Amino acid sequence: MIEIRPQEGIVGEIKVPGDKSISHRAALLGSLSREGIEVENFSPGEDCASTLSCLRTMGCEVNRDAVSGKVSVKAPDGLKEPSDVLDAGNSGTTARLILGLISGIPNIFAVITGDESLKRRPMGRVAKPLVVMGAKIDGREFGEKLPLAVRGRKLTGGVHTLQVASAQVKTAILFAGLRAQGATTVIEPTLTRDHTEIMLEHLGIPIFRKGLKVTVYPASTLKGASWTIPGDFSAAAFWIVAAAITEKSELQIKKVNVNPTRTGLLRVLQRMGLDYNIEDEILSGGERMATITVRSSSLKGTKVMPEEIPSMIDELPVLAVAATQAEGTTEIRDAGELRVKESDRIHAMTEGLKRMGAQIEELQDGWIIKGKTKLSGARLKSFGDHRIAMALTVAGLAADDSVILEGESCVHISYPSFFEDLKALTARSQPKERVSS
Repeated sequence: MIEIRPQEGIVGEIKVPGDKSISHRAALLGSLSREGIEVENFSPGEDCASTLSCLRTMGCEVNRDAVSGKVSVKAPDGLKEPSDVLDAGNSGTTARLILGLISGIPNIFAVITGDESLKRRPMGRVAKPLVVMGAKIDGREFGEKLPLAVRGRKLTGGVHTLQVASAQVKTAILFAGLRAQGATTVIEPTLTRDHTEIMLEHLGIPIFRKGLKVTVYPASTLKGASWTIPGDFSAAAFWIVAAAITEKSELQIKKVNVNPTRTGLLRVLQRMGLDYNIEDEILSGGERMATITVRSSSLKGTKVMPEEIPSMIDELPVLAVAATQAEGTTEIRDAGELRVKESDRIHAMTEGLKRMGAQIEELQDGWIIKGKTKLSGARLKSFGDHRIAMALTVAGLAADDSVILEGESCVHISYPSFFEDLKALTARSQPKERVSS
């Protein structure tokens, strides 16, 4: 467990880890390239390590420099049938995207599994459209849950209209479409993060985008490439809210991803009164990255619209923290997807913030939060969820007394240096490890 002390004056600059979503995709597409893909600033989290481990098991050449963050992946002789089960750990992205990747490679057989948390998460949303394309997939609850067994086959393209706005489902279908016969089209209900489309375009893969429709065409091989991955906006989100809700703060977040399909949190916080600016924007690997400067802000409540949810689904827990420090009422609905993440994030944040004295009502698909509330110190649980742990840490910075957080080690899933970065940014909020009683 760890102690989080109240804090004001979060001042300075920080670089957050490489974008987790982009890191997964770069590694997986590297596995389809004989020349290989090499990237700088690869995510150091355990989720992306699970992807690299699975690729090694399928015969890829994977090189990783933990100090520089440089990773290269290539498959000179193509992907091979794994000799062991593919363990995705806690990573839903790993499991779902590899399912799409393997489905279109004839005769490869694999079993994909994960930890106890991942075994509870829905997989049918990915398996069903792949089966329609001709894939052979089976598993627990008729293919709804891990472990899943897949045997790659020759697939047929087609048009897939998604019922759930999910970049992971979209990407799994597009990956399968790279080896399918004919074009493969995905139609989304709402625009989701488009890192896959950007990366495919950057690699010269035939792809067509219009509105909510994206079409990919077969590509027998992928060319090699190298670039630098921007900082992860989802990691930056915790520092954005921390600086906004604490007094005397001014923080620069360097070289962070500002892809519009990821920065919905910024747009909502701007509506709430966030004092921030973006500068020094450049392109890397087709992605936009820039410096975001955030200052202490007087926030007001808002209503988050359904179409805004996909662009900030991972940031909603920390938005809930910001809402407790905003004048008036904030309403967040149509976020039922949070119930099937690493934890039930709607319930987890409700419990944690209520313990701190927040006026928060749990809805089936979100929250109604009334502010501004002075938060109190409390003993809190992370529920084994990295985003819950980091969101409640941010809440602790705005509390009137220390927060004791249990299960903080789960931050290693996406942001291993989170608490070290907290120490570096704050003079008074020094997290101290405590001996469990």
